[in-house]
Amino acid sequence: MYQIDREKNDLVKLEARQFQELKFRERDHLQEWIEKNPEILDPDMLIIQKEYDGFNDTRERLDLLAVHKDGGLVVIENKLDDSGRNVIWQALKYASYCSTLTTSQIIKIYQEYLDKQGTGENAKEALLEFLELDEEDQLLLNDVDQRMIFVANNFRKEVTSTVLWLLDHDINVQCFRATPYSKGEDIFLQIEQIIPLPETQEFIIDAREKEKEEKSKSKVTAERNAKLTDFWAQLKHELKARNFDLLDRVTPSGSFSIGSWVGNGKFAFCIGRNAIRVELYFSKDKDKKLFDSMYAQKEEIERVYPKEIDWERLETKKASRIKHEISYTDLNPNYSSFYDRDDWHIWIDWYADNMIEFYNALLQFWNKVKV
Repeated sequence: MYQIDREKNDLVKLEARQFQELKFRERDHLQEWIEKNPEILDPDMLIIQKEYDGFNDTRERLDLLAVHKDGGLVVIENKLDDSGRNVIWQALKYASYCSTLTTSQIIKIYQEYLDKQGTGENAKEALLEFLELDEEDQLLLNDVDQRMIFVANNFRKEVTSTVLWLLDHDINVQCFRATPYSKGEDIFLQIEQIIPLPETQEFIIDAREKEKEEKSKSKVTAERNAKLTDFWAQLKHELKARNFDLLDRVTPSGSFSIGSWVGNGKFAFCIGRNAIRVELYFSKDKDKKLFDSMYAQKEEIERVYPKEIDWERLETKKASRIKHEISYTDLNPNYSSFYDRDDWHIWIDWYADNMIEFYNALLQFWNKVKV
């Protein structure tokens, strides 16, 4: 760190020092400085207790306890020139102890602190003001995960590696390096956040939220795929019971369709956004020869299969299809979701009835066309 000498237009190097050589102590000095100036760590933090030892069945005491603007508790552990090996274990214990504190208990803890300070303030009113709340019934504390802040001049490798691991596992933790400097009789203190770096902290939070979203999506996707696999397995079982072997060699999966190839056309059961359908699908029909060959037999096909058929040439795509479908609500007026297992028998019966009829009607015409 340097001091700017305006007169000489130069820099004067300040000497980095150790707290112990300057006769500073953890509780008497560093802790007091942070207590009186919590904004050096976070401007949105209110100190509500120091040397707190009110945990059940233990006399351990944390250095400083604070409330953040989001209503969460912050455990602050201070060390001087060396973080030591056990600082994280200590803070984790304290955070776990604090996780059970209720709003009324926290107000009581803060009131005891204010009484010792002799300020005459009311803890509840002070918290309402700090949190910018108008009504007492809006005051809800400790309803988010606890945070941990570590302050020291030097952090051991085992501490920093553990902190990084905790961050990677969505534990809110910060490390601040406190370094005293001197120039003659003048002493200066620099406190800087080193983990996570302030310029990357917002990025890390955004990345963490994205990861949460992706994990959530992955979980939803896995659950959906499991249901679809189960549904197709039940349909396969029903078809087998009806002596219809279309899916005998097909393994159910989490796909939105299942079917079997007959030549270069696929007879398939499909789940759409608003309807379910049975179809004869041509995946490689860019020149539409397969579709047109079937369409040339349209009158005969529709005479054999009197139900409504949609002929989809799909001009802008390589594929084409012939299908018969029905909307969910036409089949089930009480429809809410395809994944409602209570309704599966409705979809399975429709699929089985209509594919057997569709397949038997179209196969004789398809056999004249297929490659």
